[in-house]
Amino acid sequence: MATVPDTALTETHHKLPTLLVSPLEFLFSGEVTIIVLILLLFAGIGQKSVIQYGYNLVRMKYIVLLLALHTGPLLAQEAGFEFGKTTYADLEMMRYDNDTSAAAVVLNEFGLTYKDNESPYPLVLEYHVKIKILKQSGVERGTIEIPVRRSKSDKEEVMDVRASTFGLVDNRIVESKLDRKAVFLDDQSDYWSLVKFAMPDVKAGSIIEYSYKLKSPFMFNWRTWEFQGELPKIKSEFWARIPANYVYNITLRGPFQLQLNESQVLKDCYTPLGSLRADCAGMKYGMKNIPAFHEEKYMTAKSNFLSAIYFELAELKRFDGTSERYTEDWKDVDKKLKSDEQFGVQIRKAAGVWEKPVRAATTGITDPMEKARKNYDLVRDYFLWNETFGHFTQLGARKAYEERKGNIADINLSLVGALQSAGLPAEAAMLSTRANGIITTVHPVMSEFNYVIAALKMGTDVTLLDATSRLNPFGFLPERCLNGKARLVGNQGGWIDIKVKDRDKKITTIDLAQDEAGKLIGKVTIVHHGYDAWEMRQDATSGTTLNDFKKKRMEAWNNTEVTRYDIHGLDSVEVPVKEHFTLNLPLDLSASLIYLSPFMIDRIGKTPFSLKERNYPVDFGAPLDEAFVFTLEVPASYRVDELPENAAVVLPSGGGRFLFSATHYGNKVTLSSTFTIVKSVYTPGEYPALREIFSRMISLQQSQIVLKKNP
Repeated sequence: MATVPDTALTETHHKLPTLLVSPLEFLFSGEVTIIVLILLLFAGIGQKSVIQYGYNLVRMKYIVLLLALHTGPLLAQEAGFEFGKTTYADLEMMRYDNDTSAAAVVLNEFGLTYKDNESPYPLVLEYHVKIKILKQSGVERGTIEIPVRRSKSDKEEVMDVRASTFGLVDNRIVESKLDRKAVFLDDQSDYWSLVKFAMPDVKAGSIIEYSYKLKSPFMFNWRTWEFQGELPKIKSEFWARIPANYVYNITLRGPFQLQLNESQVLKDCYTPLGSLRADCAGMKYGMKNIPAFHEEKYMTAKSNFLSAIYFELAELKRFDGTSERYTEDWKDVDKKLKSDEQFGVQIRKAAGVWEKPVRAATTGITDPMEKARKNYDLVRDYFLWNETFGHFTQLGARKAYEERKGNIADINLSLVGALQSAGLPAEAAMLSTRANGIITTVHPVMSEFNYVIAALKMGTDVTLLDATSRLNPFGFLPERCLNGKARLVGNQGGWIDIKVKDRDKKITTIDLAQDEAGKLIGKVTIVHHGYDAWEMRQDATSGTTLNDFKKKRMEAWNNTEVTRYDIHGLDSVEVPVKEHFTLNLPLDLSASLIYLSPFMIDRIGKTPFSLKERNYPVDFGAPLDEAFVFTLEVPASYRVDELPENAAVVLPSGGGRFLFSATHYGNKVTLSSTFTIVKSVYTPGEYPALREIFSRMISLQQSQIVLKKNP
């Protein structure tokens, strides 16, 4: 950790940093007027004439300035808000009416970005925020962390930190200023650090306010501005001053619209080296009354859905007349990737490296799909993934083969080469993982990709393959890959939808009966298919012994004793995983009433959908199937007094269903339920129906069978 330099706590009034004084304004400035009058006196012109000239000069000055007000804004407006202007009303505010659950609320937030003329850092962000702490749980907002990027040769720098906490003491507004020595740098990785400081004297009711300047050498993406965050915001505003020779693609993501969206041309605002000049696009964006973003289960990267402005460099026009395009069309990108040393070249090298092993493994096999399976198994079982993502190779095909390890691209581009060496129509397909964010398909943004797989096209059928884990069956993609579309790079090219062929499926059966010793014993079988089976294998092999895994599973069901636990299918990825075990239920079979919960295994304790309204999709990754069958042989000394009620909940347009039935015939009770989610992704408009079906299912899983002792 290191102290952050240059943290002077001086007050700064934010002005749009640009060369905004025109030659006419300079000519008619007060200083120039006085100088001209003195020179005229020394030149021998009479005093009366000099006074008359001065009067006319000043008069002309104001005429010109009045005309300027009508022809366009020559002077910058005040940007942002003044530091420290805290009111009694702000401090007495104890709840935010638009979100009464909020522990804190952003009263005002302002950001200003521009390209610096003077320093070696090309991009500057000036940030200023004022936050009201409403509840004790919001006090943690007083711990500030500012992420800063770095590379081997460059780094971002935070300076001019100013921070104060405001509170009421004896009905007086008291300011507690941050000690500059309390700001420090905490290195997180080779690529990121955090500038940290703790606001002084923060408590419920306080207002915290801080500002800083961040200078960055990374210009490819102009600073992203997130209007939406973890806290609700009353106002958020962002200004950008972009030199005209930098052309960016600007996109607004998220569900909310801008209340402020203005732009203007700022003449000669960018003057590097003092001699070069460029106009700028001055842009102002703003939103008001922005709700907090609440994360729920079944979603991809949060960045996909936040209301935010994104800037991506498309073209740089240099002062010497040359230019460089950063955003190309997909045909250009495909062509470059095919000849790239870390992409297309490695596929061709992999085909040579794997030619002999592939030939040996597939001798005598004529069926193309069977040959593809053999190739896939060969490559998948050969490599060990080093847990590193990337769509470009790290080691290269030959070195990865020699060391039997590599990153995502080392392994899956080797798979593409191995399949091609067998004469199979395989191509590479680039994608972005669920945690990484969605892909822009309109134009190439290569920085959005972080993964590559193999795509095998047989007729009209496309099989997607990932050989980075020995737990992956042929044609199976890990859940991290289930994120919309993939970009083919090869003879076919174009986009393909990542369609899921497997389901997240589980079937549970419980048979309950009284044994010879008079105890109630349950025989349980759980069969896991698809993604559910993959997760079971992952849990069983992730840094634990099989005995430890079995012990963990036996402890998973409270209030029951598990015995005779067995599991099958862990060693073969092509078959389901089956669990068999026995439950000893601690029930008093002499009681007048017995309350028995049939959903004693893997009951959903809490709904994953608690929001009243969700503005982003529900993404399960894969369709869900759960079946449950419970049978009870009622003990001879008891009779059935109460059963759960039957239920049926169906999603609109056949999107899913929950069905439950309970029957009693003779001394047997049978309960069965099926829960089906037929799609991977549901729109925000379908959220209320999803929330209802989960709510009904959870409520029913709390129900009980009541047995009453015979008289």
